[in-house]
Amino acid sequence: MEKLQDKSAEKDTSLKSSLAVPIQRRMFMRYAGATAAATTLLFATASCDDDDDDMLPTDPAAVDLGSGDTGILNYAYALEQLEAAFYTEVVAKSLGVFNQSEQQIMQDLKGHESIHRDFLKAALGSAAIPNLEVDFSSINFNDKNSILTTARTFEDLGVAAYNGAGRLLENAGFLTLAGKIVSVEARHAAVIRDLISNGTFSDSANDQGLDPAMMPADVLAAASAFIVTEISANNLPK
Repeated sequence: MEKLQDKSAEKDTSLKSSLAVPIQRRMFMRYAGATAAATTLLFATASCDDDDDDMLPTDPAAVDLGSGDTGILNYAYALEQLEAAFYTEVVAKSLGVFNQSEQQIMQDLKGHESIHRDFLKAALGSAAIPNLEVDFSSINFNDKNSILTTARTFEDLGVAAYNGAGRLLENAGFLTLAGKIVSVEARHAAVIRDLISNGTFSDSANDQGLDPAMMPADVLAAASAFIVTEISANNLPK
């Protein structure tokens, strides 16, 4: 029995050490899949504490994000769906309007957002909301300025969303993961701003040197111009 406990402790220490080691971008997809599987177990435990008796009624036609940490992760998942879908369109339709280095940036952004989307979907498991229907008809995918302006909107919105929702998470592990994702989203926002106007990468920061934070209701209202699926956030933590 003692040997089994010693081996278990060694595995736990090894896991913690491996999570602390930086990983290369090419390895991140494999890492995300494994970590998401572990996160699903943590999430299943945390979701048992949700009190469904306090759930507010929602429009039957709307996709309800849920409550507690489940709802916040679904909220993040909805936004990552939007961003991943946008960059997928950009890579499919618009690479010709960018130079070679810009094309690589667009492809990297598509890859990152797709990883974020798939990571959250795996973490949520059966609690994940369905795929959302998006509408990009207002975007001219043949116009570089239209694409970059929209990208700036999405990236700034994503950063503000994570900053605003982070304090609503109860599970410290989820907060850590959200912090890792928002740090990447902030890099996205910076590079998009620099593509629009060189040297403006930090213009979104306020006088205190911080990026803005927005609450879910305001973020979803801003994103609704591009999301056809009706979303209910009535049961998210306040």
